Amino acid sequence: MTNTTQTIHVDAAEAMVGLLPSPIPLVAVPEPVTGAWSGQTGGAVIASFVGSVSADIGIVFEAAYSVTTSAGIDSALVSVVDVLRPALESAAGVLGTGVLGEARVEEASALFDHDETKVFRLTGKAGATAGWFAIRVRDTAVINSAARPAFDSVGKLGRINSVEMTLTVEIGRTRMSVRDVLSLEPGAVVELDRSAGAPADVLLNGRLIAHGEIVVVDQDYAVRITRILDVAESIA
Repeated sequence: MTNTTQTIHVDAAEAMVGLLPSPIPLVAVPEPVTGAWSGQTGGAVIASFVGSVSADIGIVFEAAYSVTTSAGIDSALVSVVDVLRPALESAAGVLGTGVLGEARVEEASALFDHDETKVFRLTGKAGATAGWFAIRVRDTAVINSAARPAFDSVGKLGRINSVEMTLTVEIGRTRMSVRDVLSLEPGAVVELDRSAGAPADVLLNGRLIAHGEIVVVDQDYAVRITRILDVAESIA
């Protein structure tokens, strides 16, 4: 394993750990003992990132650690996947341009016990273990190489041309406390952060790629694309 690969593992762990729900700050420490995480009950929250560098990332917690309780949430409306999604997105952000797939809960051993997986122990200041973070980079040839021609990256991404992705149109958003969300009922009005007539955002798997305007086609809502964002704008 090269230093470049190790750096990506460490950067992903450090980017992720700050967004974990915890009553005390957690740190991610490289786990030298293979299988130390084993024996924990419940599945891990895992997602796959596809791009010029592809990887699988996952988080599993000790049985006594409640993610939703630590996040201050006690409602069936919010799952552990919802709570951990921001942390997974932050970890994937260090891998460069690409798409993070839908997170799911599954048996952890397939990822955590893989020979190419790097595991980090999640601990508090007192050293108590809250859980583990794992990342397996699936295309180390890309990150270990020096500069590559532009067409090489395009060729690799061409392998996923037939993969279906979720396109979402967003007319606005707002931030609400869990208390306010749980108090919603039919007839409630939620004010968004966008004025009437402002362009809608077009997102691909959660990443902003374009702006458009809402139209009606044969009694169905549609979006007319008015502007395609370049890569720099999309990432920002």
